[in-house]
Amino acid sequence: MKAVAKIRLPISKEMELFETKFKESMLTKVPLLNRITYYIVKRKGKQMRPMFVFLVAKMVSEGGFSDRTYRGASVIELIHTATLVHDDVVDDSNRRRGFFSINALWKNKIAVLVGDFLLSKGLLLSIDNDDFDILKLISVAVREMSEGELLQIEKARRLDITEEVYFEIIRQKTATLIAACCAIGAASVAANEAEIERMHKFGELIGIAFQIKDDLFDYTEDKIGKPTGIDIKEQKMTLPLIYTLNNCSEKDKKWIINSIKKHNTDKKRVKEVIAFVKENGGIEYTVRKMKEYQSKALGILASYPDSDYKESLKAMINYVVDRKI
Repeated sequence: MKAVAKIRLPISKEMELFETKFKESMLTKVPLLNRITYYIVKRKGKQMRPMFVFLVAKMVSEGGFSDRTYRGASVIELIHTATLVHDDVVDDSNRRRGFFSINALWKNKIAVLVGDFLLSKGLLLSIDNDDFDILKLISVAVREMSEGELLQIEKARRLDITEEVYFEIIRQKTATLIAACCAIGAASVAANEAEIERMHKFGELIGIAFQIKDDLFDYTEDKIGKPTGIDIKEQKMTLPLIYTLNNCSEKDKKWIINSIKKHNTDKKRVKEVIAFVKENGGIEYTVRKMKEYQSKALGILASYPDSDYKESLKAMINYVVDRKI
């Protein structure tokens, strides 16, 4: 968390004001809903997405800011929170960031309705203020996130996923929302189309690196709050596995596929697959690809004048690939 606190420093006042505005944006006349949204606000994560909005807005406008920037960050956070609440229902998950999920405490029906409420709040915040450019950016992101999840369900279970499809899945599933944060940051301070597009690409590169790092955690021995081999257990095809399958003998390929299809709950077998991936260059290749995306994102930042905001965005990119959780 120390790294995140340092990244947040140039926008600490804005983040404090944002938290107040975000709480206000959730208020309703329904007491049950207020209790649930209060619970959501209390257990917030690192808030990296609003930080991207603010840092990009400050960097591209050389310190400028407006109410539109706060609204853009609130829209992102409302809609992102809605997708998390719905995800927990879909995944039948009882925990989120170490706390009980909404569906664990209030059951699925209420959780789905809360997710719908947050989604509509986000849309109305943009519509009521004529922020149609911001609304379009976030709506495209939500569409792509849904498509990415469905593409993963359709393709990954068949275990014949290509590297190209893998990158399309993570671009849509994870990177598109971070891309929207960065694009909204630029749009909120009236940047031109070319700059908004450049910041969208910047966020996409960071998002892809972020997801690759997440996939690498499945092969780590570190205590990260997520058990090793969980992706294999869930039959998710990630880059270390895809690379290994594409670069091993037909016999080994059959053994890996059989292990994932029929022995994915056998801890010993899963450990053997992890060891095989490590021994056959799957981790080195994946780290190399992650660093390529990191380098491209840093390359986009290089064209901007030096500032505290640019330095924080650089630190954010490096945090994404160096983080331990």
